Amino acid sequence: MRNENREVYKIPTCFIFTNSQTCVTFMKVLFVCSGNAFRSPVAEALLKKQKPEIEVNSAGANPAVPDAIAGSAWSYSAREGAEKYLKHCPESLDDKRLNEYDLIVAMEPHHKDAILRKSPGCEKKTVVWNIEDPYLLPHGHTMKIFKQIKDKVEELANSL
Repeated sequence: MRNENREVYKIPTCFIFTNSQTCVTFMKVLFVCSGNAFRSPVAEALLKKQKPEIEVNSAGANPAVPDAIAGSAWSYSAREGAEKYLKHCPESLDDKRLNEYDLIVAMEPHHKDAILRKSPGCEKKTVVWNIEDPYLLPHGHTMKIFKQIKDKVEELANSL
């Protein structure tokens, strides 16, 4: 039976063949959320752990102030053994060359809007995961959001 809720990722890849006939795949993935303090850096860390051969980054449409990744991002990443992949400071979407990415994952539709305002040509390679901002939810929802991110990253990693 087909799962209708699964994302289909159509990602172009670049192949390089060395003299030993080894194939190396290069791919770039960008995760985008509001502040780049929890959702997108956690997704970045989890995918880097699962797929170290992929270049993975994250950014915020409006980077968090003060410049720090949320403490809960550190604790949840540590539980998954991914804390070494977690960035230390939020980064801005404005600092990213969006056209260089093969896949851009927006956490919410308004993040996709911010991406397309900056680079309209990225529409076909941008997907929306519809994962809410834990900072806007009642206390205690952070673990639920982390689980949603973890599940989506696993699904993505398995499709690559």
